[in-house]
Amino acid sequence: MALWQANKVKSALENLGYNTQLVPVKSEGDLNLDQPLYEMGITGIFTKTLDIAMITGKVDIAVHSMKDVPTTLPKGIVEAAVLERASNKDLLIHKGLDFLKQEKGTIATGSLRRKAQWLNKYPAHNVVDLRGNVNTRLQKLQDNNWNAAIFAEAGLERLGFILNRAQNKSPLPERRMGEDFVEELNWMLPAPAQGAMLVVAMEKDSEIREAIAKLNHRETEICVHIEREFLKVLEGGCTAPIGALARIEGNMLHFEGNLLSLDGTQKLSIKKLVTIEESHGLGRKCAQELLANGGKELMEEIKKELN
Repeated sequence: MALWQANKVKSALENLGYNTQLVPVKSEGDLNLDQPLYEMGITGIFTKTLDIAMITGKVDIAVHSMKDVPTTLPKGIVEAAVLERASNKDLLIHKGLDFLKQEKGTIATGSLRRKAQWLNKYPAHNVVDLRGNVNTRLQKLQDNNWNAAIFAEAGLERLGFILNRAQNKSPLPERRMGEDFVEELNWMLPAPAQGAMLVVAMEKDSEIREAIAKLNHRETEICVHIEREFLKVLEGGCTAPIGALARIEGNMLHFEGNLLSLDGTQKLSIKKLVTIEESHGLGRKCAQELLANGGKELMEEIKKELN
């Protein structure tokens, strides 16, 4: 996935006339697949290695899945561009949906957010940890007696496992992926900035930042910044099951966010509809409202459980 994203930016820059060189760098999150991400100190686990490579001058820019990027960047590193967002949806890759009507079921995911939202809807189910690249996770689903696993639609589309819905007009449910099936989880809020790609650069490199800025997609930038502001104010440096989605329709911005307990038994939600002109600081305001209505106590409980 990281290589696909880097090549996407590489091609876009070359189409603009710039010469580029790809330098693959593996993160600690990619190398250690034995621990759940939250046990590794998830904040920045996929970005720190690239940050060091930039600071030491080995690379000029870094390309990230924006949802993996800490809400506070290291000193000297800045956002250079947010690319147009792909799908923000989560998908269920399953072996048949009969288990949803039963009490028992086993779902695989490495995400606290997905686990908490799933248990909130299906409290009797069992959720197991799932790590690795897409190929590895799909194989693990096949090899284990699990009913289903949760994936980001953007990742499956980018790697060619499913068709891009912009090019495929057939209904999404029940599209085949080998022996599995695909079901869109319309009820599950995505991670803040899910489906978006971020390019970062050194603040001092004005020429490079000027080039990268040509790739920026303003509408996506507005939405993901609101989502990440919501995340930043809520989490306070602590990993937590937080979902957020902002979308623009005409001159209006729709926002929805939630915070759940780790076991999914508690869920706090908020929805807002404002004009784009009124959207400045919306993520912060929504997070503060949630914190004032039980979110502060819930975050304290989450921190105790994770520490």
